[in-house]
Amino acid sequence: MDTGSDETGAVAVMGDGTKSETNVANSEADVAKDEAPLGSRAPEFVKARRMLHLSWQVAIFIVGLAVVVAGVIMLPLPGPGWVVIFGGMAIWATEFVWAQLVLRWTKRKVTEATQRALDPKVRRRNIILTTIGLVIVAAVVGVYVWKFGFEMPWKIKNQ
Repeated sequence: MDTGSDETGAVAVMGDGTKSETNVANSEADVAKDEAPLGSRAPEFVKARRMLHLSWQVAIFIVGLAVVVAGVIMLPLPGPGWVVIFGGMAIWATEFVWAQLVLRWTKRKVTEATQRALDPKVRRRNIILTTIGLVIVAAVVGVYVWKFGFEMPWKIKNQ
């Protein structure tokens, strides 16, 4: 249905004379304008055949699941766990709307966190805390070197 208005919260008259109010938030409208439409990004020849498209979706789901599981395994082990998990979500987002919505939400939250981190007060606080932490680490290393020299902890004989 075409309401005849692109404005948020605008009232439009429908064909039968009744009024309809658009309840789209500004942020959602902005997101819809800036980002690609939701839905499958499978090639057209795949979308044209139902069984082929279903097989395509199953394959995308399995590949994405394998990547996400690998990312979850990397969380406690060495490796870029979160990056791999979001890579798996990106694979799923090529085919599934729910994954596209999760990625949009994640991107929005990361952008908001970036903007908060660029706030001068937050930057000043972070610089102060980092400096204090570095001074504490330097003091601990200095005491260790003063007491034991440049000897590795597992080679120290007298304590």
